Amino acid sequence: MRGMTLTPGLTIRKSKINGHGCFATVPFKRGKKIGEYAGERISDLEAQKRARNRRVLRICDIDGRWSLDGARGRNGTHYINHSCQPNAYIRTLYGHVLFFALRDIQAGDEITIDYEQTLHPDWLHGWTGGATVSFALTRGNSETKNLALAFTADRKTLDDHLGLYANSVYATNDAPLAVPNVSANAARGGLRYDHDLTKKLFAFGALDFQTDALQLLDLRSVFSGGLGVHVIESEHTTLDLLGGANYTRERYDTFSRNIAGLTLGEELTTKLGAFTSLTQKLYFYPDLTNTGEYRGTFSFGTVTKINSWLGWQNAFEDIYVTNPPPGTRQNDILLTTGFNFSFKR
Repeated sequence: MRGMTLTPGLTIRKSKINGHGCFATVPFKRGKKIGEYAGERISDLEAQKRARNRRVLRICDIDGRWSLDGARGRNGTHYINHSCQPNAYIRTLYGHVLFFALRDIQAGDEITIDYEQTLHPDWLHGWTGGATVSFALTRGNSETKNLALAFTADRKTLDDHLGLYANSVYATNDAPLAVPNVSANAARGGLRYDHDLTKKLFAFGALDFQTDALQLLDLRSVFSGGLGVHVIESEHTTLDLLGGANYTRERYDTFSRNIAGLTLGEELTTKLGAFTSLTQKLYFYPDLTNTGEYRGTFSFGTVTKINSWLGWQNAFEDIYVTNPPPGTRQNDILLTTGFNFSFKR
């Protein structure tokens, strides 16, 4: 093939599977590296745009944020065809997409992999995310403990996006006669599923749960759904606007209530240089059951990568409720910082 520098040990010729294929010119023992996928490094957003306009895909995901387009900057590995009984497999290591022999391969054999796990992964694959841990301890003139945990996970395909999150904070004042002894005990978690209806319009459904002992909140459950618009979609920045309806069930120590309301929100993600990413979310929930009451949430955070799996995270969150139980405050503010451990499956 013209314009290609082939990986040593491989050649391109006609395939019985589909058009041209990639064939071994030397034997590869089981577990031996065959070659590395080469191509133009592009964002996952650009990869999705290119995939919609192509009949044959030559794009391989790296880490949930970046992909390689093998149709440009080729070395022949983009001709490796799919098979339900493959003799090779893919592994992504430190940003490099590598092919390994699944079993012994003889010279003259066509190299094949199961692309189903790459293009249409099952629900156990295709995830990226991270966990944050921070802990503080003081002794001497003050005696306090503070533990904050956070977790996020995302699974993106060409038209779907599933996001999970959870965070908690627990703090105590262990000094003698300190009242209250527990100074913070709150947790939040939930999920949201998006499905693209067009390139700009998407539908969403979400579940959110929250507890806050100091606000006497045993459990807040929020079920919401609606439509959203991708206002900005670029390599470095995305901005979504969302609108819909929600049903909220709140159970406090002294009473419970059911609320029908609206969901209005915006979400922004952007990159600040090569190593830092920023996320910001603002949601407003007007109460239709008790007109004039509402709830709002605002969150802001950054993650700065130290290496491929470790980073430093800062996060700020403010939750405001106009009608909390008597004797409790309307605002709950959470500020955390700590190590972020990222993962990809």
